[in-house]
Amino acid sequence: MYADIGESGVAADYTRKAYELRDRTSEPEKYAISASFYMVVTGNMEKAEQTCELWMQAYPRAEIPHDFLSGIIYPVFGQYEKAVVEATNAIHSNPDFPISSRLLSVSFIALNRVDEAKATYGQALKRKLDHPHFHIDLYGIAFLQGDAVGMAQQLAWSEGKPGVEEELLGLEADTAAYSGRLRDARDFSRRAMDSAGRVQEKEAAATYPVLSGLREGLFGNADEARRRATSAMAHSIGRDVQYGAALALAYAGDDKRAQALTDDLGKRLPEDTIVQFNYLPTLRAKLAVSPGNASEALDSLRIAAPYDLGQSSSGVYAWTALYPVFVRGEAYLASQQGSEAATEFQKILDHRGLVLNEPIGAVAHLGLARAYAMQGDSAKARAAYQDFLTLWKDADADIPVLKQAKAEYAKLQ
Repeated sequence: MYADIGESGVAADYTRKAYELRDRTSEPEKYAISASFYMVVTGNMEKAEQTCELWMQAYPRAEIPHDFLSGIIYPVFGQYEKAVVEATNAIHSNPDFPISSRLLSVSFIALNRVDEAKATYGQALKRKLDHPHFHIDLYGIAFLQGDAVGMAQQLAWSEGKPGVEEELLGLEADTAAYSGRLRDARDFSRRAMDSAGRVQEKEAAATYPVLSGLREGLFGNADEARRRATSAMAHSIGRDVQYGAALALAYAGDDKRAQALTDDLGKRLPEDTIVQFNYLPTLRAKLAVSPGNASEALDSLRIAAPYDLGQSSSGVYAWTALYPVFVRGEAYLASQQGSEAATEFQKILDHRGLVLNEPIGAVAHLGLARAYAMQGDSAKARAAYQDFLTLWKDADADIPVLKQAKAEYAKLQ
């Protein structure tokens, strides 16, 4: 909905200038400009929320603050029930605005309420409303329901449609990686980047290689992770891209560069809610886990706990969700706390509507298997390994994490 925070782009520059001149505008415009400034420029969602609440009190019939809360502010806090309420209020205020229906559908998906998400889309169609991003949501619904035909239909629909084609190609890359088809995922990521580049979407064009690099790091391909993260950073210094690159480099063992990006992110965006309470704790924890300091990692993540279910409100659909939970699970494994690790990985599996087809949704099965094995529960461990290996039955055979999983599973037999 907005350019990536931290990016020196037209949207951020325009918003910053408008904020400087806000005293020359009407009262409703002041609220809109101030809320946009906090969301787009500083990332301070606490102030954005306060501004929207005052805006609604002063102008009860305004629908825009409800949309801001449901689509941009509450997702950062992981408050999707509140997002449902505000999206519903926005629809009541202006039933002919398709974005509000889309935001309601997204919130239902995040809550695993897929039938209600589909019903929301059906109601929008009855009102002859449509929006290109409805098709992104329909892809996500199809994935959650195991509907390969439905996903293919949305991908085919997007062909040649600027601004949407690259997002559907990116989602298809995630879906391929989710089942371990990493070569296919690389190809779809390349196509997504090319599509974004054709319409000069600089931030999106950088997002796809950084997500590809993060997948490579999670799956154990350190060299590829470093190469793709470096490529992404050459195209953008946007907030979410920088976070993804730092995380990819941390998984690749390039702690020095990951630490430099982490430090810079914190300095550049000291008020940004998701940076300070989600991204930085996750990065610091991952960097602590790597050298074996699991207790420090767990300490770093305590501040993130209230924001565990939060996700970025800008950039590509949902990819930032639940990484604090995943890294906390890794830290518990590193500290030999199997029961606590199992709780974290199970949390990911329980929030399928949030994680969707992101790679941690697949690798969480492996983390759960390791947690059960650590507890000495061989039956549950075998079942969890089998879940992962079944999911990756068509995976590329040379992926390091797959080789490790097969070796670990064999020891249980």
